[in-house]
Amino acid sequence: MAARSLDMTLKDARKLLRVAAHASPAEVRRAFREAAKQAHPDRAGGDAERFRRVVAAYHLLQDAPVARDPFFQPPAPAAPRLGVLAIGPKLALHGGAVEHRLADGRTIRINLPAGLRSGDAVRAGDAELAVQVQGDGDMLVRGDDLWMTVKVAPRMLAEGGRLAVETPLGRRIVWVTKKAGERGLVRLVGQGLPARGRHAQGHLFVRLAPKTAGETQSAARTLLRRFAAAWAA
Repeated sequence: MAARSLDMTLKDARKLLRVAAHASPAEVRRAFREAAKQAHPDRAGGDAERFRRVVAAYHLLQDAPVARDPFFQPPAPAAPRLGVLAIGPKLALHGGAVEHRLADGRTIRINLPAGLRSGDAVRAGDAELAVQVQGDGDMLVRGDDLWMTVKVAPRMLAEGGRLAVETPLGRRIVWVTKKAGERGLVRLVGQGLPARGRHAQGHLFVRLAPKTAGETQSAARTLLRRFAAAWAA
């Protein structure tokens, strides 16, 4: 009644209490208490007429619908929780069958395609699993690329030369330049994970690590034994 007698609109009431159209009831109450405290006639600088208008504005806004905040973004629906399927680099490269134990205790067999990356999802019966590619000690995966380490003689790093490397795709002959030897890294183009979906064809990076003196002698003895065996045959 007081609000109508003062001929106040919702816009006037919000302006007086300094609240937005989408202000919550709690925000309106806080604004009213602050405005009432400032306008109370018993307070220095207060005014009885302004106090009445503050009270009228509060009563009017109590019954007013709350407008929707134009900048409010509703939370995204929760994504379904996926189980995790951990695989090694070779399985990511070639694909193949793998067994996986589900949360309900069931063990299922999944045929995986070649070229899976971490973050890909695969369907297993009525379950969806997030792929996680993990290194196996001999090899690791970085994005689309495979990385492996090969021990070579220090002379190879210093002078370069022809190197046979056993890769997941079979034996590859690599020509190590002096620059590659200095860097300790050789790239085999297109020898990484295969292209799949949005993923590009990857490469194989071979890190060249120098053999220790003991490893070099052991390799020499192995070659000598092979030569002796072949000669005796």
